[in-house]
Amino acid sequence: QVQLVESGGGLVQPGGSLRLSCAVSGFTFSNFGMNWYRQAPAKGRELVAAISKSGNITHYKDSLKERFTISRDNAKNMVFLQMNNLKPDDTAVYYCQAPNVLGSEYWGQGTQVTVSS
Repeated sequence: QVQLVESGGGLVQPGGSLRLSCAVSGFTFSNFGMNWYRQAPAKGRELVAAISKSGNITHYKDSLKERFTISRDNAKNMVFLQMNNLKPDDTAVYYCQAPNVLGSEYWGQGTQVTVSS
């Protein structure tokens, strides 16, 4: 059974940082790329960052690449999203996604990030 469990969200002031984590189980994690998405209120889900199976290739939404960093630890079956200099527009539910595991995609339940003073 595939499971993706996000953690690390919360309330942070503008300019602050958060590190999101996604713990993965149920498939051979090191064989698959992973993504982080987010969905703000009344908006569609958007891709934030992607990382290859080995972690040596990353991709970011253009407007976020200076502030967000995706990484992974294949020994621990985890993927991370470091978010710095957070802005109110970063407020959203953040989701971990395994986009193509033997033809299927899997999502976590999401973790809420709220940036507010």
